[in-house]
Amino acid sequence: MLINALRPSLLAALLLTSSFSAAALHAQVQPATNTRPMAVPIVPTVPDAQDVPYPGTIDLKIDASDVTTGAYRVTETIPVAPGTTKLTLMLPEWLPGNHSPDGLIAELAEVRFFAGGKPLTWKRDPVEVFAFHVDVPAGTAEVVAKLIHTSPLRESEGRITMTREMLNLQWEKMSLYPAGHYVRQIKIKPAVTFPKGWQVFTALDGKTQSGDTVTWDVTDYETLVDSPIFAGIYAQRHDLGQNVYLDIVADKPELLVTKPENIAVYRNLVDEAVLNFGTKHFDHYDLLLALTDRMGGIGLEHHRSSENQYEPKTLSEWAAGDWDRNVVPHELVHSWDGKFRRPAKLWTPDYRQPMQDNLLWVYEGQTQFWGYILAARSGVQSKDMVLAMIARDAGGFTQTPGRDWRSVEDTTLDPIMADRKPKPFSSLTRNEDYYTEGALVWLEAEAIIREGTGGKKGMDDFAKAFFGLRDGDWGTVPYEFEDVAATLNGIYPYDWAGFLKTRLQTPGQPAPLGGIERGGYKLVWKAEPNIYDKARMAEGKFISLNHSLGIAIDRDGKITASRWDGPAFRAGLVSGMQIVAVNGTAYDQDTIKAAVTAAKGNAKPIELLVKRDDTYTTIKIDYRDGLRWPWLERAVTGKAVAGLDLLLAPRRAAAK
Repeated sequence: MLINALRPSLLAALLLTSSFSAAALHAQVQPATNTRPMAVPIVPTVPDAQDVPYPGTIDLKIDASDVTTGAYRVTETIPVAPGTTKLTLMLPEWLPGNHSPDGLIAELAEVRFFAGGKPLTWKRDPVEVFAFHVDVPAGTAEVVAKLIHTSPLRESEGRITMTREMLNLQWEKMSLYPAGHYVRQIKIKPAVTFPKGWQVFTALDGKTQSGDTVTWDVTDYETLVDSPIFAGIYAQRHDLGQNVYLDIVADKPELLVTKPENIAVYRNLVDEAVLNFGTKHFDHYDLLLALTDRMGGIGLEHHRSSENQYEPKTLSEWAAGDWDRNVVPHELVHSWDGKFRRPAKLWTPDYRQPMQDNLLWVYEGQTQFWGYILAARSGVQSKDMVLAMIARDAGGFTQTPGRDWRSVEDTTLDPIMADRKPKPFSSLTRNEDYYTEGALVWLEAEAIIREGTGGKKGMDDFAKAFFGLRDGDWGTVPYEFEDVAATLNGIYPYDWAGFLKTRLQTPGQPAPLGGIERGGYKLVWKAEPNIYDKARMAEGKFISLNHSLGIAIDRDGKITASRWDGPAFRAGLVSGMQIVAVNGTAYDQDTIKAAVTAAKGNAKPIELLVKRDDTYTTIKIDYRDGLRWPWLERAVTGKAVAGLDLLLAPRRAAAK
């Protein structure tokens, strides 16, 4: 701007002088070096947890009666010690059972603090955004927090926890705790107001009711967070024996109707679980179960309860719901595996300290294993369904190229890294495979022990030795890798450390079929889906051709998954494309299955017309091996007994 404003004659004269050369002009315009800032240090302002009592008892009142907005209105009265000038309150961030920082701070609204009826100033921590720093006036005896948890109304907003018929109240989403203390050292008195006439289920003790408001005994904050609520207008409770209850809420009253023999299998489940582990780590236990497609799905463990969801007709249409019932056995097992025994780095003193997920192949993997076994032993699921689920797992790992570069143990970090979001190519990146591959590794451990001891011992013995300590103790006993290996060696001497490190910590392993094969079965491929795959595809109205073309397709022909380096992938088919026609005929599931079948042994490729955005393309897939779904078949012949059959057989009769 300055140079352009000079008269041309003057500018020319200046450029001719040695004192105003072009080089000098450039030097005046351009800086000599780039500016290089220094980082502003982060000064921690949230105190670390100490194992000391918090003074006084917090009073927590929640109004959960607004089924129209789904909002939970919270009033929390927090006592403060004399001389307190600043109170730091936290919303739980690292949630037990989620293995990740899944706290819902963004759903809190109308957050205000008061003392003596007057509003207090507060500031959210700029680094630890789950923390609220509240200025406390001199002489204040208690601070009152008022807030609203704005729970989702649509799936796109998150998991729906309140409908017109039921709710699932999780305390950690709508209560604050004072920083600087182990949460077990914080006393709290909870009360909740529910919609009129609703039944309420939780593992909390000392329930009293006045009108529609329910109050419980003073407890500690750790136990409170570990004791969620299911409540609903259509509800039913079943006594399963051994102080265990099945508490059901449903979308409609007719969904609660089921035959007595179907409820009896849950009594079998409790008996089989206690027999398997040899102890109980609860004084009482509530299997909280929602029969719903309105409230969000869940399967979450707690020490004296669990949160479970079935499809609405899973109990009333028993045979058709066989595929859907494994979540209850799985979550019950967690009372022993995950709550009582827990990896040392997964136990934290509060909900601020990050969790380290390295041993989830025990916490979740062995729970998955026992969830399968106890489902079959009890009859909660049929043996054939459990075998089909194992086939689904094993077959999937034969088609997972990500196993070449990523170990099972590395997938234990997925809850933190991926937060269960859909991935573009999950077969390459892997998911939380520590669940199902972990289960298959434990199935192989069972076969090794059974072979090595001539059938005298198995994983049942490990369950009693590792999880069956201290009957009646519902605290937590942590463990490390070495403890797992040592307990296995106490059952049957073997290089268990080497076995576990190879199978779980080393990538590039063969598909985990050892337990199936040593258990007297084999993985085979058939042109019809096994009963589990068939049921889940029917329920979800999709078709999985993962083991043939390498794609999954929804009801509208959209591709929802494409297996990395599979036949469809190599032809250019990826997620988001929509199949419009198959070999010139409009797409439907029967048409594409017929085309895959017809291409077997045929030189002509499968021709698909696909739409991507506003472009239509013809894609040819060179695949000729027909339809394929995984099944398990007995490999032993005659009257020989397969080890897997023995493992799935009920233990109750033998115990009597």
